[in-house]
Amino acid sequence: MPRLVLFGVIIVAAVIIYAAIDCVMSRANEVRSISKTSWLFTIILIPVLGAVLWFLFGRPSGGSPGGSGPREPRRPSAPDDDPDFLRNLEIRRRQAQKEAELRAREAELRAREEGRGKQNDDGKPGA
Repeated sequence: MPRLVLFGVIIVAAVIIYAAIDCVMSRANEVRSISKTSWLFTIILIPVLGAVLWFLFGRPSGGSPGGSGPREPRRPSAPDDDPDFLRNLEIRRRQAQKEAELRAREAELRAREEGRGKQNDDGKPGA
């Protein structure tokens, strides 16, 4: 029997703590019935009844602490969290690598042409 009472006390305390945290985390303009501060005092001063009343009449209608409306998609907080930025970065890296390869090939071709031109100016046959 004492275990059952202890379990009940723990459950009630958890519900009251959850109601208080939920009230604090809710936006003030979305809380129903009375003000957010009044709800917090009600939950603390009349613990069980206050928590039950909060869930029935005060909580924002969506049930989530953030509100009831549709949430905006979460935006990346840093550039390396943004998949579009990373994709663009990879494309730029590949383009820079291709440009470097093209410059190296052009330089190699110029060197070959200059080498052939020097041989032809000396009167020797080109390779």
